[in-house]
Amino acid sequence: MALPGSSAAATAPAGTRAAYLGTYTTNPGGGTGIGLASYRQSSGEIATTGVLDGVVNPSYLTLSPDRRTLYAVNEQVEGAVTAARLRTGRPPEVLGSRPTGGADPCHASVHPGGKFLLSANYTGGSIAVHPIGRDGTLGDATDLVRHTGSGPDPERQKGPHAHMVVTDPAGRHVLAVDLGTDAVHTYRLDERKGQLREVGRAATRPGAGPRHLAFHPSGRYAYLVNELDNTLVVCGYDPRTGALKPGEPQATLPPGTEPAERNYPAGVVVSPDGRHVYVSNRGHNSIAVFSVGRGGARLRLRSVTPSGGSYPRYITLDPSGTLLFAANQKSGSVTTFRVDRGTGRLTSAGPALAAPLPVCVLPL
Repeated sequence: MALPGSSAAATAPAGTRAAYLGTYTTNPGGGTGIGLASYRQSSGEIATTGVLDGVVNPSYLTLSPDRRTLYAVNEQVEGAVTAARLRTGRPPEVLGSRPTGGADPCHASVHPGGKFLLSANYTGGSIAVHPIGRDGTLGDATDLVRHTGSGPDPERQKGPHAHMVVTDPAGRHVLAVDLGTDAVHTYRLDERKGQLREVGRAATRPGAGPRHLAFHPSGRYAYLVNELDNTLVVCGYDPRTGALKPGEPQATLPPGTEPAERNYPAGVVVSPDGRHVYVSNRGHNSIAVFSVGRGGARLRLRSVTPSGGSYPRYITLDPSGTLLFAANQKSGSVTTFRVDRGTGRLTSAGPALAAPLPVCVLPL
């Protein structure tokens, strides 16, 4: 793929923190690259500061552990990942891109050691591993693991669809969530060779369509959101072996709720103190708030708040845990909410930010 050109962007104003917006650039109404924004932690006010032009379909963004390098997936037929150096007082600098070896990468994460970028190819049904240089640049892939299998949904599960890849809190195992095969794969990463070895696999309910998971701070539970059957599952997790054990599914909407269109849960995030879990509902256009009990082993739906837009794909908390951001894809808006740390409830933090097809928000 062609490398991006120079970025036309302003830096974050004084008294604000930076945020980055993922979007689609090849879809009608999409952006031209990675959106640059700033927000005020005290008020939640968010504003656009520019764009890092030329990064194709940066639909998911993640940071290096030292917070000096930004990585974006390039969700396209010939999938790739792009690295950009973050610079104080100046716009990011694109360092280059590398192919992922699969189509439509939709998620990426940096291994805790900071030496490898892991990415999930959705249509390709595979997981790629790229080495990271000392300057944050990416090398050619050292591994590409292809999933196999299918699920009962004839439209969405004809084959594997890797949707997320993340390392557990202990840094011992890599988990890959596959929507197409109703499975979560557990791997060990050989940090000398940059290669993955599968050590376990957990099956979900057939047709569930697992999409994303988030760990409780204890590292002994994970919360798995299922896109196709509209549920959230508490999973027991053994950090020693990497074994994941899904429990009983529960709905992400109150009983009797009938959305105007089919609901597809998307993002899941856990509060820093482990007391609350948040799930975005695309279709119902809301954010569900669950309270956490029994040390992480139990969830209870407490409230459902309108997302302030249409089709909230990705949600995230700022580093302080006091603000929640939602990327509303179909309405072209990013909304911000204040978080009540006691109850977990969300209240609007002001007007939405207009943005082209926002699907990811990464606040610093």
